[in-house]
Amino acid sequence: MRYRISFFVTLGFLVCGSRVSAQISKEVKESIVKRVDDGDNVSIVVAFIEDEKVDFFSYGKTALENGTRVNENTVYEIGSISKVFTTILLADEIIKGNMALEDPISKYLPDTLKIPERGEKQITLIDLATHTSALPRMPNNFTPADAENPFKDYSIQQVYDFLSSYQLTRDIGEAYEYSNYGMGLLGHILELHSGKSYEELVVKKIAKELEMDNTRRTFSDNMLAHLAKGHAFGEEVKNWDIISLAGAGGIRSTAKDMAKFIKANMGTSTGLSSAMQLSHITAFKSKTGDFSIGLGWHYAGNGEILWHNGGTGGYKSFAGFNSEKNTGVVVLTNSTESVDDLGIYLLGGSKNLKASNQKDRPEEVAVSDAILEKYVGVYELAPTFKITITRKENKLFLQATNQPKFRVYPSSETVFFLKVVDANIEFNADADGKIAALTLNQNGQSINGKKIE
Repeated sequence: MRYRISFFVTLGFLVCGSRVSAQISKEVKESIVKRVDDGDNVSIVVAFIEDEKVDFFSYGKTALENGTRVNENTVYEIGSISKVFTTILLADEIIKGNMALEDPISKYLPDTLKIPERGEKQITLIDLATHTSALPRMPNNFTPADAENPFKDYSIQQVYDFLSSYQLTRDIGEAYEYSNYGMGLLGHILELHSGKSYEELVVKKIAKELEMDNTRRTFSDNMLAHLAKGHAFGEEVKNWDIISLAGAGGIRSTAKDMAKFIKANMGTSTGLSSAMQLSHITAFKSKTGDFSIGLGWHYAGNGEILWHNGGTGGYKSFAGFNSEKNTGVVVLTNSTESVDDLGIYLLGGSKNLKASNQKDRPEEVAVSDAILEKYVGVYELAPTFKITITRKENKLFLQATNQPKFRVYPSSETVFFLKVVDANIEFNADADGKIAALTLNQNGQSINGKKIE
């Protein structure tokens, strides 16, 4: 995303508790083991940094089937943590005097495009870097051919088509609205400005500088050999190939490499030090003063914790550091279960770790293939909202309009629940015993949908 194409970011952590230990605590290790053993996560790898020391802890396997044990060299998708790579690339150009935060994006995009404006104000680079551009989270022309690898076929032309046709619904630079599209567009602008691909920029300016040999958008042979396969709710899923919007979430990395990245952000002297420091400075503050953001980096507590998380089809990630305590953390998992709480806890931003989610889920039952087949079809819940039910062998899947596909699990012969959200669907038969409708139960509401195909 929490598994959504939106790469979720969750705000609102509080700072409390005493100084974090120089090593990963027994409580954190036990929590990780329990999550993996309970089936919430397939594997979890943590890097905890204090000053120049790094402590790693790894548990779980690269895959549920035929997997091998993970370690700090195991490769994961880091999703939206890629956004702070993008903003550091921007900051580097700012420091060198090659770009300015106040530059309108029209300066770097083709003249043939119609760039949306509002109130005679133009979108600038800083607007993209702080999610204040008034561009939406995702473009409305995002219609993936493969829901399991949804960004693969989203082209630069589609990026341009959306930008030229979109009408802003609010003022530029006035409010924060997390935008994968906007940050992806910023990554593309850096490509146009430099004449290099996003991956070339990341490798040349960041990965090589910090000796992050397994941090790329495209898998190297070595990365593939050490890849943790992504999993969504107990099922192995495809990797996401994010190309045109790579700056929003396309990078893969390891805990070892990401520890180097966080150490550099914490102050280790490198050629990127000035750019990283610029990316940490408050670049937008709300009019009410209750929210602020750096260039891509989110703040927690009183601003001493800088962090970003990520989520793609089968992975979740967290990376951040506490500037007052000089501690940092990286948490990677090849599952769709969030690991944010582990990261915030290790940075001193929370006293508690969440419990396993398994206890809240209904017990699964066996349902015959013949019964599952009766449920396959399209159900209309509203004129613009349909749910498509498909079957693969003895598994049933749900896909809502413009949403990814999710597996649903039987708690009875007619009721199936989702693990991605607290919701279930119930299939309803007519007087002749044929499946005529389904009911979606979510957030205390029940919505009926007639079977139309």
